[in-house]
Amino acid sequence: MRRETQNVLLVLLGGALLKIGLNGDYLRYVKASHQPWLLGAAVVMLVLGGVAIVRDVIAVRDAAVADHAGHHHDTRSAWLLVLPVLAVFLIAPPALGSDSVKRDAAAGAVQGGQRPGSPFAPLPPGEVVPLTMTEFVTRAGWDAENSLTGRTVKLTGFVVREAGDTMLARMVIGCCAADASPVRVRLVGEAAEPLGVAPEDTWLTVTGTVVPGTTTQETGFRPDLTVHTAREVREPADPYES
Repeated sequence: MRRETQNVLLVLLGGALLKIGLNGDYLRYVKASHQPWLLGAAVVMLVLGGVAIVRDVIAVRDAAVADHAGHHHDTRSAWLLVLPVLAVFLIAPPALGSDSVKRDAAAGAVQGGQRPGSPFAPLPPGEVVPLTMTEFVTRAGWDAENSLTGRTVKLTGFVVREAGDTMLARMVIGCCAADASPVRVRLVGEAAEPLGVAPEDTWLTVTGTVVPGTTTQETGFRPDLTVHTAREVREPADPYES
């Protein structure tokens, strides 16, 4: 690959990283806490590529141009490397959804087993307690004080169908989308019955109470939630939990 092509690709890649870092699309790939590093890398690439291009332009202007033969044979194939960069510019990939949850379940992964028990702070006061899916599932399985019992919680996730049941799920990432794994809650009760026709990957905000004793090894450490209310919502700007 010619040096000029390398420099242009470096600028394009830096521009692509800067774009997704500023418009929020980076959340499809990595955790929110990685944004400063992503923007920093983008700026470094843009500066390095820009400096290299200016240096080459000056060198070409000041030097005698001679014998370019043999330097053009790889230019066309080198420019094919621009296509992935353009894809980042033009296409925002969808967040991982129900298919990923089912693949994880089929592989026998147990999300709850990866989160050992630890002391839990008391839940805040209020009739409805907003919780992440991760905290809800973890408390349901490992809180010896049973702090969820009798408390109404509010959860947001997407619909997944498993063996005729309606699940509310959320993907959890440790670093980036490549290491994502699901947390799931089975929706039960009369108010959950209409959700049986909701399309998979529909995002819902649900209120309800945990069914004690349902977060067991037999259920894959997946608790049941008796649904009180449910409403369809837009996919969050950050679809993942961490």
